[in-house]
Amino acid sequence: MADLVVQSQVREALDENNVSADFFEALDDEVAELLEDAVRRAEANDRKTVQPRDL
Repeated sequence: MADLVVQSQVREALDENNVSADFFEALDDEVAELLEDAVRRAEANDRKTVQPRDL
């Protein structure tokens, strides 16, 4: 799967902290899982549109 987070934006948001290189892979995995769960919830409710409540 493609990178889901923009590393420069994450670094900017965490500007007072150092970020290890492997953090981005772990963050990407978490985001992917969150998206998959949201899609499953939408589909379980007979919707094709993922909405904020699916998070």
